[in-house]
Amino acid sequence: QVQLVESGGGLVQRGGSHRLSCTASGIDFETYTIDWYRQVLGKPREYIARISTGAFPHYKNSVKGRFTISRDNARNPTYLQMDNLTPEDTANYYCNFWKGSENYWGRGIQVTVSS
Repeated sequence: QVQLVESGGGLVQRGGSHRLSCTASGIDFETYTIDWYRQVLGKPREYIARISTGAFPHYKNSVKGRFTISRDNARNPTYLQMDNLTPEDTANYYCNFWKGSENYWGRGIQVTVSS
């Protein structure tokens, strides 16, 4: 059974840093591109970052320079390092990947940035 689990959410102060992890089971993790999304209540889920199987990153412009996506295929997780956080980064964060035509999501993890 394929499963994605996000971890590391919590409360952080404005300007602070936080790291999220996404752990996958039921797949050969290193063979899939992994995406991170986030969603604010009442708004559409938005793409924020991607890391390819070759560990090449891509970012939404609004997080470029502040967020860093990485992966450690030997240990499974994908990480999302978030720096210089603002209250506008408060959201539920999700990891995601496609396996053929099937799309898999984690349950999400809340990050709250206080002002």
